[in-house]
Amino acid sequence: MTTAVTIGVEEEFLLLDRRTALPAPRVGRLRIAAEREPDLESDEVDTELLQSLVEVATPVCSDLDEVAAHLTRFRKSLSAAARTVDCRLAATGGAPLMAEASVPVTGEQRYRDMRVDAARLVDEQLICGMHIHVAVPDRHAGAAALGRIRPWLPLLVALGANSPFWDGRDTGFASWRTVIFGRWPVSGSPPFFSGASHYEERVAALLGTGVIADRHQLYWHARLCDEYPTLEVRAPDVQLDVDSAITLAGLARGLVVTALREGSAGGRPLDPPASVLQAAGWHSARHGLTADLVDPRTNEPCQAAGVLGALLDRVTPALKELDDLDRVTSGVRRLLDKGTGAARQRAALAHGGTEELLDLIAPEPVDPEDGHDARQPETPVVARMARP
Repeated sequence: MTTAVTIGVEEEFLLLDRRTALPAPRVGRLRIAAEREPDLESDEVDTELLQSLVEVATPVCSDLDEVAAHLTRFRKSLSAAARTVDCRLAATGGAPLMAEASVPVTGEQRYRDMRVDAARLVDEQLICGMHIHVAVPDRHAGAAALGRIRPWLPLLVALGANSPFWDGRDTGFASWRTVIFGRWPVSGSPPFFSGASHYEERVAALLGTGVIADRHQLYWHARLCDEYPTLEVRAPDVQLDVDSAITLAGLARGLVVTALREGSAGGRPLDPPASVLQAAGWHSARHGLTADLVDPRTNEPCQAAGVLGALLDRVTPALKELDDLDRVTSGVRRLLDKGTGAARQRAALAHGGTEELLDLIAPEPVDPEDGHDARQPETPVVARMARP
């Protein structure tokens, strides 16, 4: 087993008011409450663009067990802290209900500038993703690996789809978050890069247009991280549960490790046309795993199970060496059998209405004093999701 390729995961969550289930701009209060949680460090809880979003990030981890332990700890402690500020912590890629008033941006000048520049789009950034950082030896190898994983990123969109609802309605998409991000000028599948200089040339050209303010607005499904020596995979929505998150994290690491090794060995990478990748990403966001996917080997439709099987075959040598094969393979099968987060959200709404949906995406913590869940009895919801 190799332990050389480290990994880290960031997760974003929505804060929902416990009474109305509307996005609640209380991240400042939440961070104060989180300081009293014994299993959280003060620097582990961060803000995002809007004040109803919160982000956590694992430290550098050597294996998936370590990642899972941190993600479990974060969710448990943040849920408890959220309850103290009368919120529920929601693991969903998009806000299922929205108020008429916009959620304020957080205090960073960069975010205030974005609000001035793209007002309505910023108002609608009530979306949550999962970002997987995989260590790369240097930026040249990382950029070359990015070029090799890009044909497979739409599959991670499909597997990670967990945002079917928006503003009280079913969007008809499995990942509405992907659609929201697609409205920014730099988004979707990244271009092909041959190495670090090629990457920097493309980034410099984009910055030179003046259309984007900084490198943080490179909202591709994957990019090189400027703060850490990692390749950052950003395609999936935040996941309903830790097991699904770990499946995607392991799969992403396997993809990157495979790409790094292929780059060292040489050989021609897959390079589908940008228009095909854009269409494939849109299709994955639309359907998740409920329809055929675009096979990156042929650029033609293929059953989801077949395309995912090809992806697993591709990364199996890396997963074996990382001792992740059984865990990732069983996780992918579980998503195929039980459905993505989007499918599970739709099933919950159809079965038990808004309350069951909220219990799925934002389960209340257990009260340690009585062993029962801590929800308010007969919690009223001012708006109701439209049932299918």
